[in-house]
Parts: sequence; C-alpha cells; structure tokens
Amino acid sequence: MNKVILAGRLTAEPEMQVSAGGTEYVSFTLAVDRGFKDSNGEKQTDFIYCKAWRKTASFLDSYFSKGDGINLEGRLETRKYVDKDGNNRTAYEVVVDRLEFPLGRRSDREEPVANPAPAPTGLDAAITSDDDLPF
Repeated sequence: MNKVILAGRLTAEPEMQVSAGGTEYVSFTLAVDRGFKDSNGEKQTDFIYCKAWRKTASFLDSYFSKGDGINLEGRLETRKYVDKDGNNRTAYEVVVDRLEFPLGRRSDREEPVANPAPAPTGLDAAITSDDDLPF
C-alpha cells in the first residue's frame, strides 16, 4: 500500500500550470513540522514536494494561499534522473489525491461552503432558540 497523509503549510502561492498534454496541475512544497525539537530547542521542519492534478489542482489554486494550513492525502512517487554533473539522482514527490481545510484555518479569505444549509421555512423559521420548542 502506498498512502501518504500530511498536514502542513504552503511555502508559496499555488500557481496553476498546464502539462505538455494539456492537463492542469499545481506543484507546491508543503512545510511539515516534526513532533520534536532539536538539541538546541529549535523546531524541525520537513519540506515535502507535492503535485496536484486536474480538479484537485483547481481547488488548491482557488482556495489556498502561501502560509495556509492544508491537510492532504496521496501517494509517494519516485523519479530517477541524471543531474547536470552526470550524477544519478532520485526525486520523491507526493501526488495528491485529496485536499481539505484544516481546523483553525488562518486565511483571511472566506472559506467555501460545500453544502450550504437551506434557508429555514415554516415552523423551523419561527424557532429561534430552545425556549421556543414545544417540548
């Protein structure tokens, strides 16, 4: 099983890009704090490369900004390449399947409402507190 779950903060503004095949994607780095401090008492952070495709990329681009907290789920992919000096290298990247807002979101922007509650009608509209309930 290849599954990654992360919670962290975006290190830069998401920027929508288009692949050679015409598919939209966003590459980004997620700063994820470790659960401990080093011997000097300083917080440790990992910077993890991630990529979101299609609708997930569009959602990220539309509703998140640099510094925003984000929870994500995806899979780890590796890619081998040769650098400019001729050395063999391996790159690791999380391909994002799912994004969500964390609790206590910092952004000043209004959060989108996935399924807004319908406006109350009839008896529901008349009840404004528990004192109005007949039982």
